[in-house]
Amino acid sequence: MSAKEDIEDKEDVEEEFTVEKVVDVRVRHSRKEYFLKWKGYPDSENTWEPEANLDCPDLIAEFERERKKKEAEKKRKSNGEVDSGARKKKKVAEEDDNKPRGFDRGLQPERIIGATDSSGELMFLMKWKDSDEADLVPARQANVRCPQIVIAFYEERLTWHNHNDDEDKDAS
Repeated sequence: MSAKEDIEDKEDVEEEFTVEKVVDVRVRHSRKEYFLKWKGYPDSENTWEPEANLDCPDLIAEFERERKKKEAEKKRKSNGEVDSGARKKKKVAEEDDNKPRGFDRGLQPERIIGATDSSGELMFLMKWKDSDEADLVPARQANVRCPQIVIAFYEERLTWHNHNDDEDKDAS
């Protein structure tokens, strides 16, 4: 065998890489693929590989066990095993729910910042005098309790379109 043939034979042999760790999993085009960390290579060289191409059943099994454990833990937490941070947030939210809103706060309306159709009802975002906190209030309440502010809101947004009869005649 010549030196040239020997080199060609070596090039035909695929270099074999060793999987260090399974990092992630996904399904693409109905095929399961694993994101692999290769032994001796930096994370920037990690690649997605189809499950069918892999020969590391122990690493895949370990990854799947850990993934199922994490999912079960996540599910337990969402089913009522609330951590103390979530309890505090829940308590603050409950206090906010009990706090008066809109006209019930006893503040004087300053102006309407905007409007929205929330769940089928027109609502105004109301800015209050002497407060930095705005509230959504039903338009039907604002129409009765501060009609001049409602009128001012609509007047600010009113646009006029001029129609010139002379231009229509010229176009004909």
